[in-house]
Amino acid sequence: MRAFLLFVLPLAAVAAEFPDLPPPQEVTAALESNVDVQTARTGISLEQSNRERLKAGEHEFNLRTDSASRKMLDAGGQRLREWGVALERPIRLPDKAQIDREMGAAGVERAQYALGDARHEASRMLLTLWFGWLREKAGADQWQQQVGILKQQAALTEKRVVAGDAPRMELNQANAAVAQAVVSLSQAKSKAMLAANDLARQFPALRLPERIEASDPQPIPHDFAYWRERVMADNHELGMMQSERQIQQLKAQRSRADKIPDPTIGLRYSSEFGGNELVTGVYLVVPFSFGLRDTIAKSAGYQAEISAEREAYVKRRLENDVRGVYAAATGSYDTWINAKDAAISMRQNADLVARAYALGESSLSDVLTARRLSLESSLSETMARLDANESRYRLMLDAHKLWATDEHD
Repeated sequence: MRAFLLFVLPLAAVAAEFPDLPPPQEVTAALESNVDVQTARTGISLEQSNRERLKAGEHEFNLRTDSASRKMLDAGGQRLREWGVALERPIRLPDKAQIDREMGAAGVERAQYALGDARHEASRMLLTLWFGWLREKAGADQWQQQVGILKQQAALTEKRVVAGDAPRMELNQANAAVAQAVVSLSQAKSKAMLAANDLARQFPALRLPERIEASDPQPIPHDFAYWRERVMADNHELGMMQSERQIQQLKAQRSRADKIPDPTIGLRYSSEFGGNELVTGVYLVVPFSFGLRDTIAKSAGYQAEISAEREAYVKRRLENDVRGVYAAATGSYDTWINAKDAAISMRQNADLVARAYALGESSLSDVLTARRLSLESSLSETMARLDANESRYRLMLDAHKLWATDEHD
């Protein structure tokens, strides 16, 4: 029971901290069912098998047999049957065996980083699709509210027309505004449905709730240097490139070691002169190379240099990405603050204009214009709020502070 609570309580804390995100247990299930994550997991098994292959080496025992017939000219052309058998095996030199073991371990490490990177990319996709759906759903919800407000306005206008306080033209305007809002609501619902379908197709393990609790954005704590250090400290893509560079360096080292070829040691047994002579011996075979091994070693060295250059490029690109994500997170929060203030002012103004119309102190056109501007301002505030939250979550995700995407198998 205690172990269960230790597992559940952190998940509940995460869910409470991020109410506008899917539950952590659903996120974990969705990520693990992603095809790229499953492929990367299989890649670990593949590299583990490759590690065992490198540890064992590629040399095998060879069995050689021969049969011959010896003709004795000085014995009247007598023919004697002869045969021989040999068992041989190339011997991998000790330094090569050590390099092969290191290459196998580096290959497994690269596959583990690849799994983490696949989880991370799937998490990014999930976050993007989730907020894409939230935006469309929020737009549909606000158009639903707008339809309700305009219907109330149309009902009030109808009462004024019946009472003779307003011309019938205003009722037509009010009904037209309702009809236009209904069309926009229908379009918004269609977009929300398409976004939900995209999310469900990519991550079927996620359940889409009917209602999402709104979460106000939070300011980004710490400075850029802090987030850069966190993102770069355990970056899967960079770790993958570092492992690849290490593998290529080991391959270059292995190629240089191969300049000294592996000898072959054999044990031979033969029967000669029709079985009158039995011969037992040991032999050694040493290959000679005329430039081929040097060329292979040079090529492997160049490949190691290319891997180092790619690693440096990825590191620079990741640093630029962190800078961009950090700037987006801090800038979007400031944008939301301004959009929130504007939305509050426009809603208050729309309510004042509507109250003035009810008292006969303003026109319906003023009311409809104020409602439209209020809606546009509210939509802008909602989109700014979602942008700020998504940017903050993306920064936290890249820094491994949101979801557990960096576990090693």
